[in-house]
Amino acid sequence: MKKFLFNFILPYILYVVIFFWCWSIRKSPKKNEAEDYVQSRSGNYILTLWHGRIFYLFYHLRRRSDFHLLISPSVDGDLLAKLARLMGYSVIRGSTFKKAISSTRSLIKILKRGERIIIIADGSRGPRLKVQSGCIQIAGITNSPLIPMTYGTTRKIELGTWDRFVLPLPFSRCTIKYGNLISVPHQPNEKIIEEKQKELEESLNLLTKVCE
Repeated sequence: MKKFLFNFILPYILYVVIFFWCWSIRKSPKKNEAEDYVQSRSGNYILTLWHGRIFYLFYHLRRRSDFHLLISPSVDGDLLAKLARLMGYSVIRGSTFKKAISSTRSLIKILKRGERIIIIADGSRGPRLKVQSGCIQIAGITNSPLIPMTYGTTRKIELGTWDRFVLPLPFSRCTIKYGNLISVPHQPNEKIIEEKQKELEESLNLLTKVCE
């Protein structure tokens, strides 16, 4: 019974709660060139965000079946994967710790088909605000630009989790920001990977600061 509730009932309850919670939030109408690029649905790219800033973006990007979302194959990931599918995402299961090779191959195939993926830059376990090398390597292999994305909110709760997860309060205002596209050369060496990790970190942190 518990398994049935967790697998089939809870995802729908969470979907309704998240939908109306985020529906009450006012979104800033400001756009930039990178956002227009994302909304055009043309070409392959990797949308990157911080783990602590996924709540509203999860809602904002819903119904984009052309976005493939990487979700860890954990028990919590099972719930999140079902919720993501309800919101219209295509889901790939895997992480740095589990199914890393198979999930990476799947992401590379998707990008080489000219489609798009969403990757949490600091992964499912952190360290917080530290870009993992995987997204840089995948970008180089597939010639896919990285697009930083984040949001800020006028009123929020910051949880005491490792990622300091941000919950925007209902009826607050959110500002969504996209950074400039970051290109990675084909098959980057270790030095270039570190440089691009730093560039992406700085871009995401600056965007977050501007949003707040």
